[in-house]
Amino acid sequence: MSSGGVGPLCFITSRVNTAVYQQTLLPSADELYGDADFIFQHDLALAHTAKSTKTCFSDHGITVLDWPANSSDLNPIDNLWGIAKRKMRDMRPNNAVELKATNEASWSSIKPPHCHRLIASMPCCIEAVINAKGTQTKY
Repeated sequence: MSSGGVGPLCFITSRVNTAVYQQTLLPSADELYGDADFIFQHDLALAHTAKSTKTCFSDHGITVLDWPANSSDLNPIDNLWGIAKRKMRDMRPNNAVELKATNEASWSSIKPPHCHRLIASMPCCIEAVINAKGTQTKY
């Protein structure tokens, strides 16, 4: 996701190792940003912090935001997943094909202004975490 909207929804049927992560991320970043500069935020999962991922990002000119682990209060994608899940609340898929379609419909219904609001809320989220001395916030 970016402040301009959601990227493609990727269905991964294997474990997310460094190769899978890099092969999935790069096309998504190209679709979201094209040649524009951006700062990428991810968490500290092993596939994200591996030396080969750092090299891959460097080779592709991707700047990564230095970010603490387990900081869901400060990660807009976690809020976006919550929105997508709420949109699916009343849907009752009966099989894997219907579940995939439900996920795609929920994801594609998220419009750019909503993503922009999530990104724009970050200064307030950061302030709330600082005021809470790192403990849980309403975000």
